[in-house]
Amino acid sequence: MRPPSPSIPEKEFLFSSLKESLRLDGRTMLEMRTPSLTFGSDLGWVECALGKTKVLAQVEAKMVKPQPERPFEGTISIHSEISPMASSDYEPGRPSEDEVTITRMLDKVIRRSDAVDKESLCILAGQRVWHIRLTLHFLTDAGNLLDCACLAGIVALKHFRRPEVEVIGDDVIVHLPSERAPMPLAIHHTPFCFTFAFFPDASTPPVLDPSHLEQRLSAGVVSISLNAQKEICVLQKLGGVPLGADDILRLVDVSVTKAKEMHSFVEASLMEDWNGRNIEVR
Repeated sequence: MRPPSPSIPEKEFLFSSLKESLRLDGRTMLEMRTPSLTFGSDLGWVECALGKTKVLAQVEAKMVKPQPERPFEGTISIHSEISPMASSDYEPGRPSEDEVTITRMLDKVIRRSDAVDKESLCILAGQRVWHIRLTLHFLTDAGNLLDCACLAGIVALKHFRRPEVEVIGDDVIVHLPSERAPMPLAIHHTPFCFTFAFFPDASTPPVLDPSHLEQRLSAGVVSISLNAQKEICVLQKLGGVPLGADDILRLVDVSVTKAKEMHSFVEASLMEDWNGRNIEVR
């Protein structure tokens, strides 16, 4: 069962605060919660937090046969599940509407946008390719799971290293990390996702990175995925709030600035972790 809706005093207090451009956690309307990244002992293990929202991402690789119609490309799959551990909003074994929406959006942002070069995953054309599996565990839902999951997923892919392989004839030799340094994935670009929540009263300005209460009381959300090169990967609108072209362009401008900041933050975090492991950046 879903938890009860927010009470009338909660709604009135939130809406009256937002009309005055005040948020309950002290942020400005277009201010994100400070992201943090925690890297595990294994490469490709990353825990991302946006405030109290936390998502754990893990990347694994195994050799498989390629799809017959794409003999020169590896495959990428994304698996996620929101358990009741994240929030009482979710039930075990039954994908919620939010979970389906998040999974589909992540598939568009990370896999369909060709963030990872699939041809670079080919080992032996028509016989052996790498299958990259990204698994997302939603640990805590304090609002805006999508942006947190997207950040965790793309950072885990950048952090991951696959084993070095050598092809001799029709034989494939997989080298241990102690023999040859593992190889990074070929990343074309680094997409980030930014979600804005809108409210029933049109005079209330939108908020970036909505909290759990803001998201539940919103009339609709707009999620924009783009990279630091200003390339929009996905633009998704959910809800019945009418928005004009100027409104969308304003959100895109905000997202462009945030994407540059996020890109710098991610690169600095990865460099710090790699330096601690004495890993050569390639």
